[in-house]
Amino acid sequence: MFELIHRIPDPWRQLTDVLIAPLAWIPVMQHTLWDFFFAPGPWWLLTGKYIFLVFPALLAVAAVWCTQLSLYTLPFRSARVQFIPTMMLTWWDAARAVWIYWVGMFRFVGVALGWAVTFSTFVVKLVLEVFRQVVLMPFTMTGRMTQTYFRPGVPWVAFVMLVFWCALEAAIFSYTLMPTVTELLTDLVGGESTAHYTTPILYCFLLLLVMGSFACVQSLMDALKKKDFKSIIQMVIVELFVMFFEVMFLYRELIDALTPWISQQTGMKMGLTFTLALSAFGWIGIRGMTWFLFGQYGTPPMLAFISRQPIVDEDDPRLAAAAAKPAPAWWRQPVEELKKEIDWLHAKSEELLDYLVLPVLQIAAAALNFGMVLVASRQVFSLPFKEGKEITQTWDILQTLHLPRKQATL
Repeated sequence: MFELIHRIPDPWRQLTDVLIAPLAWIPVMQHTLWDFFFAPGPWWLLTGKYIFLVFPALLAVAAVWCTQLSLYTLPFRSARVQFIPTMMLTWWDAARAVWIYWVGMFRFVGVALGWAVTFSTFVVKLVLEVFRQVVLMPFTMTGRMTQTYFRPGVPWVAFVMLVFWCALEAAIFSYTLMPTVTELLTDLVGGESTAHYTTPILYCFLLLLVMGSFACVQSLMDALKKKDFKSIIQMVIVELFVMFFEVMFLYRELIDALTPWISQQTGMKMGLTFTLALSAFGWIGIRGMTWFLFGQYGTPPMLAFISRQPIVDEDDPRLAAAAAKPAPAWWRQPVEELKKEIDWLHAKSEELLDYLVLPVLQIAAAALNFGMVLVASRQVFSLPFKEGKEITQTWDILQTLHLPRKQATL
């Protein structure tokens, strides 16, 4: 447009220069701003210019254009006295909008950094909590399992000692019986080595036998407490068979392993009868000591664990109260916590959106106010905006301007 001025004849060019003087310097200002924003520099400097100065510069350009163009309309306006204060107040609103934009952007950057730090801390805490839960998972599962299987008052020390003793006794008998069992299996399978498979199978078998031995003693003690003579006779017979089996195949092998040492120390040769008698006395002594020390207390929890039955009396009021109390659904608490987290996330996301959008909308509303003052001699937005709900809808703006809505016609 300004290049066409140079084609105007000289007599009229001076008058034309006077008429366009209010607008002639604006393109120069725009070119200067263009060079300023697109000049090369460090990334942090360019980022700061684009974030904090681009929108205020655009507002300044729009305000200057509207203000300078309004000078040409002053002679034709009916309310010139009111128009000038309106334009001045619009500039005041623009200055406040720029200041609020800067404050809002600083606040947004601060909130974003705070969110980043908080989220990073949350992720670190979450990873540490997951690691802690993984480490404590065996203990947690053990606690839940014991809550399921047992009731308060379980003799834990006796139970653990009984399990440890059964495992130890099974290991000792596995060691003493291993040569005999290996030789027997080698003869059966034709000379192939079966030691790798025999050891775990033999150990598990002997572990069950030792635990069953304590279970038989417990059944005999229960029959004696109830004074049920029929059950007492049956359990005595069963216990004699148990004693015979363990003495013949377990304790005798242990005594045979100790026979060379006994013969070397005493010089006495041990026969079959003496070996069996010593094995029987050993079985009675070991079972008696272990039974009175921890077996009588640890065997009932072991049987309750295997049968998954409570070891308290069914008439116990604590058991009735626990059964009457309904167990809460396991999924309800996580779902409620998830709902709270989602609501909090929605609220914070809307707040963060206001922090980001409101500063930009302040600038846009100030620029639109300049245009509306130029066209309609009035502002359409009351600045500054404090929240997003204060932004007026387009139809409401048209209603305030008394511009009728165009009706559709056929």
